Amino acid sequence: MIREFKRKFIGDKEFYKYIIFLALPMIAQNAITSFVSFLDNIMVGKIGTEQMSGVAIVNQLIFVFNIAIFGAVSGAGIFGTQFYGKGDYEGQKYAFRFKMYAAVCITAIALYLFFFAGTELINLYLTDSGDVGDIGLALKYGEEYLGIMMIGLVPFALSQTYINSIRETGHTVIPMVAGIVAMLTNLALDIILIFGIDGFVPAMGVKGAAIATVISRFAEFIIVVIWTHTHKEKNPYIKGAYKGFSIPRRILKDILITGTPLMVNEFLWAAGMATIVQCYAVRGLEVVAAQNISSTITNLFNVVYIQLGACIAIVVGQRLGAGLIDEARDVARKMMFFSVVACAFVAVIMIIVGGYFPDIYETEESIKDLARTFITISAIIMPVCAFCHCSYFTLRSGGKTIITFLFDSVYTWVIVIPVATLLAKYTSLGIALVFLLVQSLEFIKAIIGFFMVKSGVWLNNMVEKI
Repeated sequence: MIREFKRKFIGDKEFYKYIIFLALPMIAQNAITSFVSFLDNIMVGKIGTEQMSGVAIVNQLIFVFNIAIFGAVSGAGIFGTQFYGKGDYEGQKYAFRFKMYAAVCITAIALYLFFFAGTELINLYLTDSGDVGDIGLALKYGEEYLGIMMIGLVPFALSQTYINSIRETGHTVIPMVAGIVAMLTNLALDIILIFGIDGFVPAMGVKGAAIATVISRFAEFIIVVIWTHTHKEKNPYIKGAYKGFSIPRRILKDILITGTPLMVNEFLWAAGMATIVQCYAVRGLEVVAAQNISSTITNLFNVVYIQLGACIAIVVGQRLGAGLIDEARDVARKMMFFSVVACAFVAVIMIIVGGYFPDIYETEESIKDLARTFITISAIIMPVCAFCHCSYFTLRSGGKTIITFLFDSVYTWVIVIPVATLLAKYTSLGIALVFLLVQSLEFIKAIIGFFMVKSGVWLNNMVEKI
């Protein structure tokens, strides 16, 4: 029994060396990217509750944009990964072009919405409970922050196009290096611009935080672009990528059919997360502030299972593209087990850190106590979220994007959001209990994911006949 368990769920030393070699740079790069927002959040949190809340609301809106970009590049990335596994770099080049077109279109739509409807979007999260904070000030600071952050949408979208393609080839260190430079740039500029330097630089508050973030986005973009175009032997897909604009009809059709549900799914999922936060926000600015503190540290720890899931998409996708179906199934099972176990340990660390983290903020004690409760609940649920996330990427690696659409965004909008809306808006339950009940819905999703993955419906080579 023990021997069979080890054979099915535990890999050998070489397996873990490869996974760690692939995953660590991705985890580090994503952690660093999250750390950029983390720094803004903490430093703005030292100014006041209204500033922190305004920035938090805008970051929630920009989160939807970020995930939409991720979905856009990932839809074509499924094909890019399998093309690379097949050795078809011409096909990978066309996938890269599609990502670029999709990223540009989404960025244009986001800029239009933020410019003309930014105030209305921020107002959705502001409810005057009369207990803590001034919602008028929170709106003012949010508008200031959004006006500058819009400039950073373009370099972010384009850099994600390059980073996604670089990762398809297994080169995960360069995105990590670019992320480190971006983080250090953001940190230095945050200190200078948010708080100012007497006699040299005025304190700019939330505007300074936004400027620092935008400059760091440009730094990351410049690094990945220069490296890609100066290392064409490692990125063969980039040769001739800008010499034409066409994508063969067959490839375009397949990417649209397979990738569109994924792009729509990512957008709807992110919008769903924003809607759930808005449900909590009806309980007042105190909840908005506590949720912001909680999500800041939670997002930093979540990068472990998020990037292990992304590794599944790469490793399993390459094997499916090469026609190694049985090996793909075996690798997926072992990586899912590894992710859940790793996140159980991460959750313990998060609970310990979460006990002290809210004290960094200059805000009311009631907000800090509520944030600690949110952090503990999120940590307890983390291993379950890890399994759900791995299930999602396993299903996605074989191009079953309709199934992932049902599993992810449809589940969020049909089950999670109605429950969150009902509990937060129409019951007198404490917000901590509401948060726990909503988070616990991940258990149902995990059961669904288990049976979907076990069925093997995702074992599909999409590029075999292209």
